[in-house]
Amino acid sequence: RTLCVSAYKYGVSKLTGSLTRQTAQDLIFRLHPNERRLLMEELELHLGATATYDKPVTPTPEQLQMVAIHNALPFVGFGFLDNLIMIVAGDYIDTTLGLTLGISTMAAAGLGNAISDAAGIGSAWYVEKLATRVGVQAPKLTPAQMEMSATRWSSNIGRAVGVFVGCLLGMFPLLFLSSKEDIIQKEGKAS
Repeated sequence: RTLCVSAYKYGVSKLTGSLTRQTAQDLIFRLHPNERRLLMEELELHLGATATYDKPVTPTPEQLQMVAIHNALPFVGFGFLDNLIMIVAGDYIDTTLGLTLGISTMAAAGLGNAISDAAGIGSAWYVEKLATRVGVQAPKLTPAQMEMSATRWSSNIGRAVGVFVGCLLGMFPLLFLSSKEDIIQKEGKAS
């Protein structure tokens, strides 16, 4: 198998997301005739291999476990950052604006959550990049195996467990934060 040089040269390698009819046409038009032939041969091999199976093989428990772990890691990072930023920002807002403007603790928590969500959008790429550097690889599954309910279930359970563990880990700032009452007492003693 050879590298599709023209596709790489013209940026088709940077396609992300689902392949649409338009992006497929763009890919085909950018290929040289021999690259189109090679792609067609590979597609025919793939179609022939998938057509020979009556029923796809169910992933093994080890593969399903790897699917769960692979999906959990980015969500551990996301849950950690989400709670960490929400708690720190919410506490800062509560102890500054909350005391100055008289907003409630829940309003400060809501504002902290808004800041955390905005930061989460900006940090999603970095969290995913770090998760891939950890080295947990997704198991080699066929497209039919990836669509099986057991695989989707393992993926979703991994994500849920990952975000839960990440949120628990992201609560560590609570060990170091002062309560509103402590701050009011400190201000009272200082004056």
